[in-house]
Amino acid sequence: MTRINLLPWRETLRYERKRQFTSVVVGAAFLMLAIIGYAYIHIGGKMDDQNARNRFLDAEIAKVDDRIKEIKELETKKELLLNRMDVIQNLQTRRPMVVHMLDKLVLALPDGLFLTNFEQTGLELTIKGQAQSNARVSAFMRNLDESEWFDSPTLEVIEVKEKDGSRSSKFTLKVKQLTPEEIEAKKAEEDE
Repeated sequence: MTRINLLPWRETLRYERKRQFTSVVVGAAFLMLAIIGYAYIHIGGKMDDQNARNRFLDAEIAKVDDRIKEIKELETKKELLLNRMDVIQNLQTRRPMVVHMLDKLVLALPDGLFLTNFEQTGLELTIKGQAQSNARVSAFMRNLDESEWFDSPTLEVIEVKEKDGSRSSKFTLKVKQLTPEEIEAKKAEEDE
């Protein structure tokens, strides 16, 4: 005998296809959610790792900045100490120069001339005094020029005053004091 299937096979087939399609869609959606979740977790982990590296680098940069600041402070202190050492060294080398200057200044003074004031600015001396005549001022300037410790005396001001029949001259002159190195160079030039 022949069998006849009277069941609605098309609907069953349609229902089966719909169930398969739904399964595939749900499976694909689940797979997509799994992929998106994995990507989110993976990228989040990478970002956390990178943020940890950035924090580490920021901490190291802060340490290096502190060290650079310390180094700059030490360099500033070093520069100040070197400047102080230079000042002390200059004072040590100039100490005998003051003694020689005063000694040679006294030796250059002619009779009838006395000093009222002198100031030193660097190596330049400003000398003020009184003399019995202009000739004595000229002799003083010549003596300064002939001294090995002085150079280029220049007369700034001379005032002649008469009082009770006697003349006196007030003067101001400038002269350069030579350093020991300049004196040696001047002697070497004269020897040639």
